[in-house]
Amino acid sequence: MMAQFIEIKTANPGSLLFYRMGDFYELFFEDAEIASRALGIVLTKRGKHLGEDIPMCGVPVERAEEYLNKLIACGHRVSVCEQTENPAEAKKRGPKSVVRRDVVRLVTPGTLTEDALLDARRDNALAAVARVRGSEGEDGYLYALAWADISTGGFRVAETDAVRLAADLARIEPAELLLADAVYEEPLLRPIWRTLPAVTPLPKESFDGASAERRLAGFFQVATVDAFGSFTRAELAAAAAIVAYIERTQLGARPPLGRPQRESAADAMVIDPATRTNLEILRTTTGERTGTLCAAVDRTVTAAGARLLARRLAEPLTDPVRIAARLDGVEHLVEESGLRTGLRERLAGVPDLARALSRVALARSGPRDLAAIGRGLSEGGAIAELIGASPAPAELANAARALVGVDPALALTLGAALADELPLNRRDGGFTRAGYSAELDATRAMRDESRRVVAALERRYAEETGVKSLKIRHNAVLGYFVEVSQQNADKLREPPFDAIFVHRQTMAGAMRFTSTELAELEAKIASAGERALALEQGIFDTLAAAVLVEADAIRACAEALAVIDVAAGFARLAVDEGHVRPEVDGGLDFSITGGRHPVVEQALRRDGGPFVANDCELSPPDNARSGRIWLVTGPNMAGKSTFLRQNALIAILAQAGAFVPARAARIGVVDRLFSRVGAADDLARGRSTFMVEMVETAAILNQATERSLVILDEIGRGTATFDGLSIAWASLENLHEVNRCRGLFATHFHELTALSQRLTRLVNATVKVKEWEGDVIFLHEVVPGAADRSYGIQVAKLAGLPPAVVARARAVLTELENADRAAPTQRILDDLPLFAALNRAPAADAAPAAKADPAAQAVKTALEGIDPDEMTPREALEALYRLKAAARG
Repeated sequence: MMAQFIEIKTANPGSLLFYRMGDFYELFFEDAEIASRALGIVLTKRGKHLGEDIPMCGVPVERAEEYLNKLIACGHRVSVCEQTENPAEAKKRGPKSVVRRDVVRLVTPGTLTEDALLDARRDNALAAVARVRGSEGEDGYLYALAWADISTGGFRVAETDAVRLAADLARIEPAELLLADAVYEEPLLRPIWRTLPAVTPLPKESFDGASAERRLAGFFQVATVDAFGSFTRAELAAAAAIVAYIERTQLGARPPLGRPQRESAADAMVIDPATRTNLEILRTTTGERTGTLCAAVDRTVTAAGARLLARRLAEPLTDPVRIAARLDGVEHLVEESGLRTGLRERLAGVPDLARALSRVALARSGPRDLAAIGRGLSEGGAIAELIGASPAPAELANAARALVGVDPALALTLGAALADELPLNRRDGGFTRAGYSAELDATRAMRDESRRVVAALERRYAEETGVKSLKIRHNAVLGYFVEVSQQNADKLREPPFDAIFVHRQTMAGAMRFTSTELAELEAKIASAGERALALEQGIFDTLAAAVLVEADAIRACAEALAVIDVAAGFARLAVDEGHVRPEVDGGLDFSITGGRHPVVEQALRRDGGPFVANDCELSPPDNARSGRIWLVTGPNMAGKSTFLRQNALIAILAQAGAFVPARAARIGVVDRLFSRVGAADDLARGRSTFMVEMVETAAILNQATERSLVILDEIGRGTATFDGLSIAWASLENLHEVNRCRGLFATHFHELTALSQRLTRLVNATVKVKEWEGDVIFLHEVVPGAADRSYGIQVAKLAGLPPAVVARARAVLTELENADRAAPTQRILDDLPLFAALNRAPAADAAPAAKADPAAQAVKTALEGIDPDEMTPREALEALYRLKAAARG
């Protein structure tokens, strides 16, 4: 047996081998040690190999999915090795023959299909990055991405480049990424791979462009892939790598993948990884869903709808026509409250069609999967009737047509064939409805009648022997047997009963016998039970085949149900939260009236507090061709970051096709969204907090266009004051003059507010506060103007700093302000040609300067009379003594 294990393990390197032995999957050698640590199970030993004990551990087959989930989460891959014959067949080859086994599946993070291993509300994408040589690429290469979810059937491809690659991967969030070895080792790209949960390097042959078309055509069983559309060499290589890996891991089983759909790079808003993290679109900075934009706006009632919602938020559209089509569907359901309610009630009963279909195609399904498909198709028909009862916008009408694209006979057949109460596994039988198959009904009757005969035989034996406690029992080893207590055993071993009963087994407190009559009855029962189970397996296979005939139509139906669920969910959100339809066009406007942060608003409501809405006007001023930049100043804790983020989230919602939290919104399509908010280091990559800030800022300044929306918070605060001010100053100038984007720039460098006199599209805004008896009250209102202080000490007091520290900080601040630390800054600014004209006389009503210190004045007068270049060393020493005496007064 160990020789067989070693042979199979050698053929499947790089994964843990689940080796089937009876009711357990066993692991040996290093696999056992790894699994024992990862799963927290006991490590034992079995036999020896090369003189050493063989480590061993195991997991029950019936709980295998639970343990697989843990291993996959730890980054492991698992080869599942099953028995391919029963022990009886093995014995026919010889008494010491080992049962044949083989790997039936390679389980990896990107190829999961079981519900127990998947998050129902998240996609589970397997992605591949291909790179081919080409003069168009900045680094001499062309890149492409392909990604598929074998649990739902989605399959897409897109061109990308080295600069955009990180943003595209952040959008897709692959559970597993496939790469050629050379691409994996590329130094410039390795930082990207380190951010992903699972990366699988493959030989370069897996991405061979010469055979890519042939591999794709073979997988989809077509003569040519030309009918799928036009693809670049890199796209074909990436797509072919995906299908080759699926074939390798599924060992010939073919999931119901849709044909690859090509995406244009300009179809979706580009959002880089840092921005996604800062805005907490799908996950918070700690990796949780609660507290994200997705959680705040999710009103879907199906798993497929939740997955589609996440995709739409991750990749907002950039085509105003497609955005308008989505908004039309939402608006229709906002206005038609009865239809909205009816749809949501029906949708709540819709199972996950796509994932059930995938398990059927991969022969991993059970009766409940078939029932789910039948129930989903039935509900889909009812939903189509609801939508068709009145004129509907294009998105909803198209979805309704897809719902009736499946042969209605399939749902009827599944409903007629499957019982109301279903087992989890097909091997258990008992899932076929009585009356569906006359042959099965007759076989079941024979099986059930035989069981009643066993009970009658038990009563007769008890009466004939006079042993009232006699029982006929059954187990997997002995089959049926007669069991009596030790006190009554002698009676069955003496005449006349010794001619009827044959001793089989002696137990501690009982003795077991058999009889010719009982053995014959057992054969009849076994035959009837096995026949009934075989008939049910045949029925299951027939039903599964009927489902796969309609696979494409079922997948389209599942997608349509998700579209309707998202539209209805957005409509419910709009009604519940007071959201409005945004105007989205191809211009450069960005005008928000009464905007609110969707996440913060809901959190405040739960705590009983109001949210203060604010306007934001970044549209181009009159006679300008580019949008405005708002320079936002104000105290800490006043709400600047919330204001910045809420406008970015409003843009995402609008272009995802949702109503937005505002009284009115007019948005010119945003092509790229950038956010630099908050502070975090990246020690694994050797980056300090300030370096991370600069890297993210550099990405913005190098990539933002006039159609982009940029939000920047506290640029330059992670370094020395003048360094930070200089960087913030230059960055703001670049955004205005070079990028010419729409933007929000929050800062505590109040010196920057003077730039509004020279930069025509720069507008100063501040967050209002009110001082009361030494404390600060935050009003959270964003108004025109500039702040002249940050109230940092008041915020420190609110945070609980010790009173002595707060008092000392106030004293130090007073000293610093009296020393007029702004004077050196002003001199530096005066030396900058662009800003020399900003120098102006102090205001007439400025506070009078503090009275000069006489001793300091005497030192100053003495210094003015000294010429160091004309002094001898002795004269310099004497001058130093005079200055010291003057300082003492």
